Amino acid sequence: MAEFIKVAQTSELASGQGMVVEVGDRAVALFNVNGEYFALDNVCPHRGGPVGEGYVDCINGTVQCPWHGWTFSLASGVSPVNVLANVEAFDVQVEGDEIKVSLE
Repeated sequence: MAEFIKVAQTSELASGQGMVVEVGDRAVALFNVNGEYFALDNVCPHRGGPVGEGYVDCINGTVQCPWHGWTFSLASGVSPVNVLANVEAFDVQVEGDEIKVSLE
């Protein structure tokens, strides 16, 4: 059974926004799209940019790395432009007002 770790409160992350949280020793990009939460590895495979600081496109369900514009699906971490370019996606649970992420 996957271990979920509390990383934030729902009140800390507005819809259409992202933030970086620490899960153990790993930086994870956490996003809110209309009350649905997503978690991705925070390191862009292109040049190591901070994915969690990127532009969130709520209509297409993507995030764009702020350094060079690489785009990734919030649900899967796969790039809609190049399926070989992706970031790891993690499972998210919301319990009450707690957002939890599993790295397993």
